[in-house]
Amino acid sequence: MAENNPDVMNQLATKLGLSSELQFYDVYSLDEPEQLAHIPRPALALLVIIPLTPAWDRSRKAEDANKEPYTGSGPDEPVIWFKQTIGHACGSIGLLHSLINGPAVNFIKRDSDLAAIRSLAIPLDTTKRAEMLYNSEPFELAHKSVEQAGDSYADPTSERNGGHFVSFVKSGGKLWELEGSRKGPLERGSLADDEDVLSPRALDMGIKRIIKLNPDGGGESLRFSCIALARRP
Repeated sequence: MAENNPDVMNQLATKLGLSSELQFYDVYSLDEPEQLAHIPRPALALLVIIPLTPAWDRSRKAEDANKEPYTGSGPDEPVIWFKQTIGHACGSIGLLHSLINGPAVNFIKRDSDLAAIRSLAIPLDTTKRAEMLYNSEPFELAHKSVEQAGDSYADPTSERNGGHFVSFVKSGGKLWELEGSRKGPLERGSLADDEDVLSPRALDMGIKRIIKLNPDGGGESLRFSCIALARRP
């Protein structure tokens, strides 16, 4: 399994200023509901690391080919998206996307680094927003502080072996796919009030859509890992 360690992400989230009322949980299966029973619902975000396979790479390039660069900003923006300009911070930016969008926003501690980053980001355009994060000392320090906290062999929040961190959040009744190396946030479809990011429809529009792009539906060769953000029990 590619590294997507809930303990490390919990440390990073706490250090940035997320309330201890929330935590990340391992997602053991996308198909067996009983394997999700340990996760309190609703789940507020799903953070995935998945290899960039040739099929997914082709799909991404085709989808992005005719898209204009994202220009969203301001308080009416449906989600806050960061273009990644920081090397080896794919996981940290995926985490950030999971925490500052959707219902997790209500669990950000006031006067925390996370609250400040979100507040500063809202009025900025994509370029200035990326510059703000690049120059954010609290974000850099939090990222560096957990680099050794996961497997001793690698930085647990970095992309490795071609893996990409993707965050799925529900905001404004829509499922959003957020990744800093795309051209902007991607709206994947509508979710009902009683559906969350682990509901069957959200999984079909999100991570399972990516898995099914591969010729064998991923098979045993597609090594991916998912963690979900939810309340503590």
